[in-house]
Amino acid sequence: MEIKNDNLSKIIFISGGTKSGKSEFAEYIGRKIRKITYIALSESRPNDINWQKKISQHRKRRPKDWELIETNNLISALESVNSPILIDSIGGFIMESINKNDEEWDKKISFLLDLLKERKKTTLIVGEQVGWSLVSEYEIGNKYIERIGDLQKKLSMISHENWLTVNGRAIRLDNISFEIPT
Repeated sequence: MEIKNDNLSKIIFISGGTKSGKSEFAEYIGRKIRKITYIALSESRPNDINWQKKISQHRKRRPKDWELIETNNLISALESVNSPILIDSIGGFIMESINKNDEEWDKKISFLLDLLKERKKTTLIVGEQVGWSLVSEYEIGNKYIERIGDLQKKLSMISHENWLTVNGRAIRLDNISFEIPT
């Protein structure tokens, strides 16, 4: 899991389904990095008891010396942090921009990818694998699925390492796959 000194980004992208272990695996890698900043991407949702439980579990697992930024504005956080970072999770970025039209969305994605490619420090990104089951009956659900799938494909292309977590196991995709030509 060491990052080589070459022209590739220092992005480590970890995706997986719900409860697959993706956050735990990212945190495991993050513990090996000094002075990491954890960017928790979500709204606080104080009235959602289940969400608050999940956030509490994440907080308990994180080392106390990690800097924490809780935000739904990833762009602003990326522009202000120079240290290594762990972003959990990229789905929060999608939700923050879900109502943007396609042209605004494409510009925002392009800007995000440029910011990530320019980073000199390690960037761990956690992403949700969705779309492997039922199609949402709601337009917003399908928009989320399509946007996260598209963004994660683009993240994978600029990442130095790509991991998939399934059932508490981590699989390094770079070692067993090849990029699909487009």
